[in-house]
Amino acid sequence: MRRTAELGLMLALAMLLSYVESLIPLSFGIPGIKLGLPNLIVLLLLYEGGKAREALLVNGLRIVLSGFLFSNLYTILYALAGAALSFPAMLIGRRTKRLSMMGVSVLGGVFHNVGQLLMAMAVVETFTVAYYTPFLIVAGTVTGALLGFVGMQLLPYLRRLNREAEKK
Repeated sequence: MRRTAELGLMLALAMLLSYVESLIPLSFGIPGIKLGLPNLIVLLLLYEGGKAREALLVNGLRIVLSGFLFSNLYTILYALAGAALSFPAMLIGRRTKRLSMMGVSVLGGVFHNVGQLLMAMAVVETFTVAYYTPFLIVAGTVTGALLGFVGMQLLPYLRRLNREAEKK
């Protein structure tokens, strides 16, 4: 019961971060570049939760719910395509134990953008959007590193909260 409440809280935080991200007017001239703030929650779940299934569930629910609340069906499709590539990449990076949290986050950012790029190619039925690949890889690397850094700062606090909750 407690874990269900924790996951509900994490989903609520991810949705809040999705909403905040939707309010930030970032425009780099490249479609699809975002900060990826909700992915911070997925990253923390992969490291503290320890159960990939829970992180996947929260991520999927967040994409669908925030998509319907704050954007549209196309946004959901692009986000799901990004998650379909980024989540396994992050999971593999996490399980190999050769990458730091920042490295795993960078993997997630880059593969998320690649997934969205592949979806864009399918939607517009042309490969010319591949022109954006280098820009999206750089953006995924930068935003992934930033989120990884923030995650590394938050993880000790989350672990301490979980230890204190287990004592009660």
